[in-house]
Amino acid sequence: MTTPGMRALRAGRRSIPGHYYHITLVTRRRYPFFEDFRTACKACRTFSISTLDAQCETQSFVVMPDHVHWLLQLKGDLAHAVRIYKSHVSMSVGLRVWDTGYYDRALRSDEDIRTVARYIVANPLRAGLVENIGEYPYWDAIWLD
Repeated sequence: MTTPGMRALRAGRRSIPGHYYHITLVTRRRYPFFEDFRTACKACRTFSISTLDAQCETQSFVVMPDHVHWLLQLKGDLAHAVRIYKSHVSMSVGLRVWDTGYYDRALRSDEDIRTVARYIVANPLRAGLVENIGEYPYWDAIWLD
């Protein structure tokens, strides 16, 4: 069943290949599934599966205990890319992990992609989970060697 809030999230949503999107996915009932090392690792590894790569190129991500931030450049359909990610994580974990829907924001052409990526990977710092981002294992950005 679709709630009125979910319809509002989809209103005006566009899938524009080549555009960059900042996606936020929230776990079911904000349960901290990703406090578990193995579960968090599965969520991280899913960003590199080939079926997802066909839909988008991941620029950066951070897996937080109860949500995920993801910066991507779209190749195909946004909803399909998100569906692939969410279903693969849930199947690999063996649980229904995700809340329905997701939040997306298309980046403006004048926005600096690296600034958005830094904002995303700095989430554990702002949340007080670590004092140095190097201490937090569940993030990546394509600009790293």
